[in-house]
Amino acid sequence: MDRCDECGFVYADVPAADLPRLLGGMGDRYATALGAASEPRRRPAEGVWSPLEYTCHVRDVLRVQGERLVLALSVTTPEFPPMGRDERAVAEAYNEQDPAVVLADLADAAEALAARFAGLRPTDLDRTGVYPWPEPTARTMLWLGRHTVHEGEHHLLDIRRAG
Repeated sequence: MDRCDECGFVYADVPAADLPRLLGGMGDRYATALGAASEPRRRPAEGVWSPLEYTCHVRDVLRVQGERLVLALSVTTPEFPPMGRDERAVAEAYNEQDPAVVLADLADAAEALAARFAGLRPTDLDRTGVYPWPEPTARTMLWLGRHTVHEGEHHLLDIRRAG
């Protein structure tokens, strides 16, 4: 996946040098988006998450991607386990969580991941790990960063649509 037809995100348009800024800014952007949602716990349709659930998901994506990055920097081409997005949403009762806590945790996770990417050398960005989605594929850490930015951007769109 190098382009998202739904939201128009193009991975190659994100330079490595921009990853820390884009990742670090997610906290403020999600606070604005969730704050604008009239009913943050309302699911707009069957099988579609609420704005709060999307926010919880992105918080967890940021955390999991940070774990994957650390693993890939210490192990040669590790296989990343799936994050279990749907199972996690149910097990952790995403829609019952406190929005203020979720936003604070998302901001912390975004800043932590941004700091990790800020400290990477070009050789670190070239390291690979086997990413489980949509099918197991070796991906660079540059791709991982870009994909994480895409997740954040895409789900902001989902929140605005559910608004």
